[in-house]
Amino acid sequence: MTIRTLVVDDDYRVAAIHAASIDRVPGFACVGRAHTASEARAAVAELAPELLLLDVYLPDDDGLSLLRDLHTAAEAPGCIVITASRDLDTVRTAMRLGAAYYLVKPFGFAQLRDQLDAYRSWRDRTAGSGEVDQDTVDSLYSLLRGSEATSRTGALPPTMRKVLDTLRAAERPLGAGELARAMGISRPTAQRYLSELHRRGAIGLELEYGSTGRPAHRYTIASRA
Repeated sequence: MTIRTLVVDDDYRVAAIHAASIDRVPGFACVGRAHTASEARAAVAELAPELLLLDVYLPDDDGLSLLRDLHTAAEAPGCIVITASRDLDTVRTAMRLGAAYYLVKPFGFAQLRDQLDAYRSWRDRTAGSGEVDQDTVDSLYSLLRGSEATSRTGALPPTMRKVLDTLRAAERPLGAGELARAMGISRPTAQRYLSELHRRGAIGLELEYGSTGRPAHRYTIASRA
């Protein structure tokens, strides 16, 4: 399921960069850009985004005031604050108002991608209803802050990161051969990266049993497991 995201930033160039970055991350789509608080309110009402990338400094209002107003709505979008502000009071206020994360400008694509991945995983894990134990609650809080994703994957080499992105974009679990064809790499190379990611706990392993022979190994993102 694609997470519809609205970028709110007064700088047109920066907003365009963030919008393009969002569209590069599997599972996300930028549905619009707003450059003032009033534009953002209108865009939220019209486009019903599920996530905001929200700057604090806007020409007509404070971004946190906008977040405070939206926070009272029944279907309030999630929010990742993106700002140059390093003021601790601003950070505390953003957290109190329910911001999922706070990214300090300037930041690179990898930082944004990792936080979007963490947010998507958190949404996947919190879908539905039912009861949870304390371990699950702790996991959800750490996942939202990105710590679980970081501990699983660390600083990944480019090819290993592409393996994760390919699995995430796939509609079903993939075997090493299918992954190799999708990425244009050799099967042994694909299997080596899959084994390492599985060892780290970043991906899950499913066994597919046929009528004869050994079961086929298929891999998927761990949050689906």
